[in-house]
Amino acid sequence: MNNRSPLEIRALRYLAQREYSRRELEQKLSVYARSCSAEKLSNVLDKLEQNGSLSAERVAEQIVRVRRSRLGSQRIVGELKEKGIDEHLIGSILPYLKQTEFDTAVKIWQKKFGRLPGSREERGKQVRFLLSRGFSMEIIRQVLLQANEENQ
Repeated sequence: MNNRSPLEIRALRYLAQREYSRRELEQKLSVYARSCSAEKLSNVLDKLEQNGSLSAERVAEQIVRVRRSRLGSQRIVGELKEKGIDEHLIGSILPYLKQTEFDTAVKIWQKKFGRLPGSREERGKQVRFLLSRGFSMEIIRQVLLQANEENQ
């Protein structure tokens, strides 16, 4: 016989669709848990974490896997923080992000622009685009420098 609460069943339905961080799931369930106490909601989330249904590691891995091809490490880290992922876990992922950041920036730059800027305005446009994607100025300089060296 099913001994799960309606709150837990709803949480499992959400988790069946995609991975959620604890903070995200808590926000989503709080709409339905108005009649329940905060303690009951916390107990349900604790139970889901203990049985492995709710995992911050899986959420972080999924975000990195999906976003890595389009975003820089600064933007990915910001998204992880926004979702409530622990700083320690973000710190363990950061070296991988930094290791692949230059290659990712080059691929994104080539796909979007593919050629060196012809004017200051065009250079500014390229720099702003890469900044908005979460790349540091140092990485952007390296990308443009490499493109300049290959062009000569």
